[in-house]
Amino acid sequence: MSATSGSVAGRSRPKTALLLGLGLVLLFTLLTLGTWQVQRLYWKEGLLQTIDQRTHSAPVPLAEVEKRFAATGDVDYTPVTVTGTFLHRGERHFFATWEGQSGFDVFTPLHLEDGRFVLINRGFVPYDLKDAAKRPQSQLAGRVTVTGLARNPLPAKPSMMLPDNDPQKNIFYWKDRDAMAASAGLPAGAGLVPFFIDADATPNPGGLPVGGVTIIDLPNSHLQYAVTWYGLAAALAGVLIFRLRRPAKED
Repeated sequence: MSATSGSVAGRSRPKTALLLGLGLVLLFTLLTLGTWQVQRLYWKEGLLQTIDQRTHSAPVPLAEVEKRFAATGDVDYTPVTVTGTFLHRGERHFFATWEGQSGFDVFTPLHLEDGRFVLINRGFVPYDLKDAAKRPQSQLAGRVTVTGLARNPLPAKPSMMLPDNDPQKNIFYWKDRDAMAASAGLPAGAGLVPFFIDADATPNPGGLPVGGVTIIDLPNSHLQYAVTWYGLAAALAGVLIFRLRRPAKED
C-alpha cells in the first residue's frame, strides 16, 4: 500500500465512525418514537373504552358525579342530570366549529337550587349569532332540567399555539373554567361546581344552540405512526449493517 492510500484510509476511519455514531443515535431516536407511539396506542384504546362505557351508562344526579370527582378528579363523559335556572346574561362564548361552520359554543351558568352555579355548554351557534339578542328564543326562562356529559376542567392552556382568551370580548379559545366564571357576572361569593356539563342533543327553542356537540369519536392513528417510525428504524438499520459490511478498500 502506498503512503497516499494509507493516508486516505486513515482519514476515512474517523469519518466512517462519526457517520455510524450519528446513525446509531438516529436509530435509537426512531425506536424511541415508535415505542412511545405503542404506549400512546394502549393509552388511547383504554380511553376510548372508558368513553364508550361511560357514554352508554344511565345519567346520574349531580351529587353523585361530584363525589366521583372529589375521589378521582376524573368524571369526563359521565352522563348527568341537573336542574336549575339559566343566568343568560352570563353567557360565555368558546370559539368552535360545527359541521364545517365557524361559530361559538355557548357556556351558560345554571343557578342550582343550593345556590351554586355550574357552567353548561348548551351547544353551538353560528358566528353571526353570537349576540344572544339575535336568538331570543334560545333564552329559556324558569326552572329547567339539563341532561348531558360531565367534562373535566383543563388545568392550563393545552397548547402554546392557541391564542389567549379574551374575556373582555367574551371570546374564549380554550376552556378556562375559572376565567369563564369570573367574567360571567356571578353573585359575589357564589359557589361553582368544579367541572363543566355538555348538554345533550335535546332541541332548544328556535333550534339554537345546537346541543350534543361533545366530540366522542377521538382519532386513533398511533398504530400507523408506530409502524412508520419502526419502518424507518428498520431501513436505517439495514443501511448501517450494509455500511459495516463494506470491504475496507471501498472506504
